[in-house]
Amino acid sequence: MKIVVPEEIIGISAKLMSAGHVSFLVGGSLRDLLIGRAPKDWDVATDARPEEIQKIFPGSVYENEFGTVGVKTGSEDPTLALVEVTTFRKEEQYSDFRHPDSLEFAATIEEDLARRDFTINALALDAKGNIIDPYEGIADIKKKLIRAVGDPNIRFREDALRLMRAVRLASELGFTIEKDTAGAITRNSDLLGKIAAERVRDELIKLIMSGGAKEGMEVLEKLGLLRYVLSELREGINVGQNKHHVYTVWEHNLRALDYAARKNYSLEVRLASLLHDVGKPRVKQGDGPDSTFYAHEIVGAKMTSAMLNRLRFPKKVIDHVTHLVRHHLFYYNVGEVTEAGVRRFLNRVGPENLEDLFKVREADRIGSGVPKAFPYKLRHLEFMIEKVKRDPVSPKMLAIDGNDIMLALHIDPGPRVGWILGVLLEEVLDDPTRNVREKLEARARELSKLDGSKLAGLASSAREHKEEFESGVEEEMKKKYYVK
Repeated sequence: MKIVVPEEIIGISAKLMSAGHVSFLVGGSLRDLLIGRAPKDWDVATDARPEEIQKIFPGSVYENEFGTVGVKTGSEDPTLALVEVTTFRKEEQYSDFRHPDSLEFAATIEEDLARRDFTINALALDAKGNIIDPYEGIADIKKKLIRAVGDPNIRFREDALRLMRAVRLASELGFTIEKDTAGAITRNSDLLGKIAAERVRDELIKLIMSGGAKEGMEVLEKLGLLRYVLSELREGINVGQNKHHVYTVWEHNLRALDYAARKNYSLEVRLASLLHDVGKPRVKQGDGPDSTFYAHEIVGAKMTSAMLNRLRFPKKVIDHVTHLVRHHLFYYNVGEVTEAGVRRFLNRVGPENLEDLFKVREADRIGSGVPKAFPYKLRHLEFMIEKVKRDPVSPKMLAIDGNDIMLALHIDPGPRVGWILGVLLEEVLDDPTRNVREKLEARARELSKLDGSKLAGLASSAREHKEEFESGVEEEMKKKYYVK
């Protein structure tokens, strides 16, 4: 195939050669061009030293110890706006299984390619369009193989993150891992435990966001890596469910992830789909068709938070995914849940989370083997939500706030203000017509006459009000499993 190199890369190469140096397009950018994918970034290798590159390209950025200079091109294409130009190098001992103990610049492109991880990345394209391919990377691209350069044991002991990268590349590209390379991954899998959690997380995100996310997770488990990434997920392997499921917990979770990936859903939805039932093995009671998994969503949410925190995910992502796992199991039957129940549901899950929560529910259903992702019940729930969405569903939507209560009742900040707000919200959830400033102030005055213990008890009862969705789940389970 004809390789089309962007003008920005051609321009960088021309300037390097005008200064008496050689220049090659290398790595993943060349690999992607050969596969027919649009590269996400671009890498150039040269014999010019970093200080020489900086002279040739004024305004470039050099803030590392690896001979890589960021050359600004001014391109409107974000993938080409900053191109990494790296001096040929060879690397020696890797004491920490991640970074070379010392860095030595090399004289030739062949020496530089010898340090690369996989054959499909150990390719270089010169200015005349000739491909340097010392490790048969093109042949492996045609065979759709991920194969280590040279001895795979050495490659993985040099940089243990390559263990994850091999699986991630396979899932992204739809490739398989070559037999000897796969064997070396299994033998060296424990080295992944020596890698910083942030680096493992970044590879996991790329895997989860790939089209082959399900297959990638299966390979992580097969090669012994999953225990160092999401070990709790393994608890679902071979754990059967009940008469409402045809798959094990492990299979069901992966199928839910697969649906979310095929629908191109967000990272948070994909993670929640993968982890939504992670708590089931820990709460399972009984065996066979009538086994139960009470409170698995609560246990699963705690496990999800622990896993994502361990991998140093951003707090915003952790909170959102945990919230989706916690609330994925909601019950709704047409005609059984009132408008007040829908308002309480919105108060509990947050209107801003509904779209993602419904997506996780779709993934859950398809992962269970049912034919419809979005049945009539969920469509009717959407209708009910639309119907009540202008009604108050949170304290922020009340016609008065804490300051108003303190002014009206002439009281100082304290728990009584929160107790009164809690009771008012519960009453407005039952009847939105009460959400009028004058009515709420009058009701607040009535509540303020109660002694502290009675008011606190009333507020506590409001918080613990049995949501119709959750009681529906409980009653439905009792009917299914003959529990009184």
